[in-house]
Amino acid sequence: MHSHLLPGLDDGAETVEHSLDLLRALRALGYRKLIMTPHIMGDFYKNTPEGIRAALQLLREAASSAGLDDVVLECAAEYYLDEFLGRKLTDGTEMLTFGGDKRYLLFETSYMNEPLNLFEIIFEMKSQGYRPVLAHPERYTYLYGRFSDIEKMRRDYGVLLQVNLNSLAGYYSPAAKKVAEQLIDAGMVDFVGTDAHHLRHADTLLKRTIPQPHLEKVLNLPLLNNTL
Repeated sequence: MHSHLLPGLDDGAETVEHSLDLLRALRALGYRKLIMTPHIMGDFYKNTPEGIRAALQLLREAASSAGLDDVVLECAAEYYLDEFLGRKLTDGTEMLTFGGDKRYLLFETSYMNEPLNLFEIIFEMKSQGYRPVLAHPERYTYLYGRFSDIEKMRRDYGVLLQVNLNSLAGYYSPAAKKVAEQLIDAGMVDFVGTDAHHLRHADTLLKRTIPQPHLEKVLNLPLLNNTL
């Protein structure tokens, strides 16, 4: 429910060929459904629902020609929390969600600086009927040492939490690995995702993440992935 395979849209797959290589790697790991979520970020990644859907159709056709049509391909987006997101929410811009009528909305923030309008945006998402899903909370350094604030965000504000599987292998940092394990131990993980951008991410999943004891533990949680 979180990957960057759609070609030419962000810092993920650059070409259809790259997309197919990554699709083959994830298929070999057992994946049979991917909800791909390219970045939408202010002036940097100016992706639109129309452009994302066009890239999805292009990849679907290429996957079918390559004999990979046993993998279901869908799309949503990963929204960066900035002033542009606030405007989109208030002016009625179409938002790409996943989970059908559950309307899960995946978003991320700066890794280092807590947005001043974090809870204002969360409130706006919920007031419009979206269910906010915070991407990789274990990677935000401004939340390190503030585990109770993550608990409050989930418990009191209804924000669902998505952990990157490669965090369990220490791919991003030892601190991200520690927070991911804390979230799993507390039963606070609602979704897991690969956040796959390139083949290195799939390689880490196979070689370094699978042996990690917290992988089995998180897969035994009542993850919402199973409802998608």
